[in-house]
Amino acid sequence: MGSINALPPSLTNELADLKRRITSLERKPATLTKFDRYPSVEWSAIGRGKVSGNVWSSCGIANVTGMVFDRVECKFITDRLITGRSEAEVRLAAFKHDFDIGKKVCVSASSTIQLSGYSSRALGEVYIRWIHQIPFGWDYADDTTIYTIELQHRYAKGPTADAHNHLQVYGFTKRENVASPDGGALKMPNNEDYATAVLSEKRPNTGLGWTTVPDPDNLSPWDGSYNVSNMHYCVGLPADRLPTASTMGHWRWRGTNGKFLRDPDPTEDYNN
Repeated sequence: MGSINALPPSLTNELADLKRRITSLERKPATLTKFDRYPSVEWSAIGRGKVSGNVWSSCGIANVTGMVFDRVECKFITDRLITGRSEAEVRLAAFKHDFDIGKKVCVSASSTIQLSGYSSRALGEVYIRWIHQIPFGWDYADDTTIYTIELQHRYAKGPTADAHNHLQVYGFTKRENVASPDGGALKMPNNEDYATAVLSEKRPNTGLGWTTVPDPDNLSPWDGSYNVSNMHYCVGLPADRLPTASTMGHWRWRGTNGKFLRDPDPTEDYNN
């Protein structure tokens, strides 16, 4: 047999690729359990704003480098999904990361759903069963590539914030670090000596009119953003344990209204 270099370039590449695959199988992670755990431990659903003009933003990330199974079940919770005011688009996506510069490339994605919530605040729970389509989680080509599966969101509608409705009082005002005028507040009626029109000239550092005061019942009105948790449950399972998983993603939700929105599209813009 002649030198491998004498073979056609395409066949040479295939043989080299086959050698890498055989090597990868030799060091493939052993199946020690019946499932792979990719835990993200945050339970609380926290506020998620728009990112970079409302591109896909990851609110839950699981490092799946070295995975064994290709079917993933992911759960998360939602809060403050309000119909017409704060509605979410949600998907799962798999990313290949460059170890040296940290850039990531989307290699696959689930379908996208829209969660529209209810007319009033409610806590929702969502899960997806997905075939991630990462060919080799341990990456037979090199020892530095990292894979992640990420829960991503962006706004379908909103956010529409609550209007401020602070308490206001009409009267004389001054800054707290300024001394009271001669005679104090009781000597400041709107009379001939201290008319409203000349109040600032006669009484330096004072004012008269409507003044907003701290209101314990309205200190932080809702900013209009919905809340989505990290992936508080993310696990890889074999086909017999997760038969409903698909490349589109098998979605289920409760505590919110929702609908299928569009097919998978790994080319959509995301925050990198």
